Amino acid sequence: MINKPLVLTYFYLLIYVLLSSGVILYNKWVLSPKYFNFPLPITLTMIHMAFSGLVAFLLIRVFKVVAPVKMTFEIYATCVIPISAFFASSLWFGNTAYLHISVAFIQMLKALMPVATFSMGVMCGTDKPRCDVFLNMVLVSVGVVISSYGEIHFNIVGTVYQVTGIFAEALRLVLTQVLLQKKGLTLNPITSLYYIAPCSFVFLFVPWCLLEKPGMAVSQIQFNFWIFFSNALCALALNLSTFLVIGRTGAVTIRVAGVLKDWILIALSTVIFPESTITGLNIIGYAIALCGVVMYNYIKVKDGRALQLPSDSIPERITKDWKFEKKSSDIFTPHSSSNSNGGNLDVSELNDEEAPLLSSRLSHIGRSQLSNQTIRHE
Repeated sequence: MINKPLVLTYFYLLIYVLLSSGVILYNKWVLSPKYFNFPLPITLTMIHMAFSGLVAFLLIRVFKVVAPVKMTFEIYATCVIPISAFFASSLWFGNTAYLHISVAFIQMLKALMPVATFSMGVMCGTDKPRCDVFLNMVLVSVGVVISSYGEIHFNIVGTVYQVTGIFAEALRLVLTQVLLQKKGLTLNPITSLYYIAPCSFVFLFVPWCLLEKPGMAVSQIQFNFWIFFSNALCALALNLSTFLVIGRTGAVTIRVAGVLKDWILIALSTVIFPESTITGLNIIGYAIALCGVVMYNYIKVKDGRALQLPSDSIPERITKDWKFEKKSSDIFTPHSSSNSNGGNLDVSELNDEEAPLLSSRLSHIGRSQLSNQTIRHE
């Protein structure tokens, strides 16, 4: 007999992998001077933000599919605005990197995301320094350095843009945890777009006026409505599909899917963009970095399982897992979640800066619930 929920879960995973890979390759094709030739990453990102904000506005205010949250001016000024600023920065720098380096090399550099997130978390006090995690971060960093050394078309400007975008995204994720969760604010994907996308658009407008608007006035830039509409639609669909995947799968499954997606994307990019040449040193370096990421994932999953109370009976634990998974489908605040697989979903997972708010995560409410239960038992 066919297990329909399991089939549906793997269908969502397949959609996520296809959309995530497709959006990245699509953005590269649009921005690259060798193909569609629209070398304006800020403009493309602003189109994403405007489209996502408009769709969210229609769903909330016109069709009333989702109810808006209670947003005070204080929360908006102290939380939404700084988070949107770093979100806009991460999208800007990440998309600009496509003009200078290959998709394959960008994916290899993205292995640094756990390093950036852990570093920002320690600096902001949301993570504690740990020797085992630190050694994994060193392994990841060494692997990325080796991979960079083996890059034939290494470009320092593109590398700096990508690494800066990674750290900007990591800081945004940590700030989201520190600021929004302290206020007790929970956002689903639509309300996240509704509040953050317009603010990010405003932040992008300033560098657009200074860097890209003057060039657009004198250059022959082609604009195809259907190209940009489909591109923004894919980015929006990717954001929503990620939420569905997080709501239906566990941390282990998501991590495996993320690693599989990276390998598929690297392979596809070399086929679609022949100029993307991968060397043996690239592969060795990325493999080393991937070992560090896998070990880091194992530590996080192990820590998540340790939060499960040993005193709970199996039926009680299943009931708690089911209740949390059901509740998680209605909650969408960034950072991490403890889910039914007992793994702690880190903010660096499922991270693609190309899609609006894709890297937002389920909140750590699940972890908080388990922590509260532990406190009551002490």
